[in-house]
Amino acid sequence: MSKYYVYVLRSLSDKQLYVGLTDKLPARLKEHNAGRVASTRRRVPFELLYWEGCLNRNDAAQREKYLKTAWGKRYLKNRLRRYLTG
Repeated sequence: MSKYYVYVLRSLSDKQLYVGLTDKLPARLKEHNAGRVASTRRRVPFELLYWEGCLNRNDAAQREKYLKTAWGKRYLKNRLRRYLTG
């Protein structure tokens, strides 16, 4: 059974967050940092801030969609507040 991950990256160049979905988290992070992902190419390098595991792709896709909404962004900022403020 495959596991899927919803992940949050922070660009070290512009400090913006990126939310994504994958079934191979370490490999996907390497792709982002190597500039092989078109949507993030201009914002490398990245650090992995947060991830959640899901048992199927549909659940992970719904969670990714939620984290990209205003409510989801608020959830992430509250969840990561101590880390983001140092």
